[in-house]
Amino acid sequence: MTHLTLPEVESLARAAHEGQTDKAGRPYAEHLAAVAEGVRARGGDPEQIAAAWLHDSVEDAALSEEWLAAAALTERTKAIVGALTKRPGEPPEAYAGRILATPGALLVKEADLGHNADPRRLAVLDEPTRRRLTEKYARMRALLGLEEEPR
Repeated sequence: MTHLTLPEVESLARAAHEGQTDKAGRPYAEHLAAVAEGVRARGGDPEQIAAAWLHDSVEDAALSEEWLAAAALTERTKAIVGALTKRPGEPPEAYAGRILATPGALLVKEADLGHNADPRRLAVLDEPTRRRLTEKYARMRALLGLEEEPR
């Protein structure tokens, strides 16, 4: 089976999230690009970079679980995307446990948290939202056993 190339995965992810914005009102694809670059910068391989582009696609209903299962992606990429997809009502401990149990997923989540917690990104949010998200990201980093992100 021929797998999608990274440029094909990027195009697909950008199209799937077209019109979506992040909490700061920025095009969602900017977050995906930053996470993919964060994975690359941390030494991630092409399967992890592909997963970075798709890490929120099922959770945000941009793509379906059925699409992911049938997609021309490696099983490892699919497993990483699956691990990073939060389930409704899922406790953070269970989510973190699934990430830790999935080879390659921790690096992608670390890049995701790194971009989510970027002070420049959080600066445009109101204080209660900024505080809530900062605490949420710090708790997830702790559950995953990650060091504090350098500032």
